[in-house]
Amino acid sequence: MKGKLLIFAAPSGSGKSTLVQYLMDKGLNLHFSISTTTRQPRGTEQNGVEYYFITPKEFRQHIANDDFVEYEEVYADRFYGTLKSEVERQREEGQNIIFDVDVNGGKNIKKHYGEEAKSIFIMPPSIEELRNRLVKRATDAPEVIEQRIARAEYEISQAKYFDHIVINDDLETAKQEVLQIVADFLR
Repeated sequence: MKGKLLIFAAPSGSGKSTLVQYLMDKGLNLHFSISTTTRQPRGTEQNGVEYYFITPKEFRQHIANDDFVEYEEVYADRFYGTLKSEVERQREEGQNIIFDVDVNGGKNIKKHYGEEAKSIFIMPPSIEELRNRLVKRATDAPEVIEQRIARAEYEISQAKYFDHIVINDDLETAKQEVLQIVADFLR
């Protein structure tokens, strides 16, 4: 049986990665999609494990061939994307695939796969709380936090395009909510 697709998107600091990791530990046959990028491997990253590492020229050729279900040029010649062929390979192996993507990527995957995919937007309780979380993380300079907040306002405006919106104001409640959505979809 073909694997199903789960799309998670959220503003930075909403708790998306925490919720996705929680689901990964629940024995639901969930696997991350393996993205393609033009950046160099970091640390112990291996080609075909964490990412497929290719050149910008190769990435542009894939774009021209319409090989991606979604992609983005984050900086000049720094691309990230999801190959349709990779998604199909994983699905044919019966893997349920989790996409941890930005809002636009999530909308594109959902548009491509329709009812075969379930899209979930993780909503912060408020912009103020989101700012507090980003400040408490202490990983970004104040100007970066403000850029993330500006981006979050756009992302929140796109939540209506997702199948489910989970407000993460209480982590334990949000965990149970996403687990219920995912378990129901995979049945």
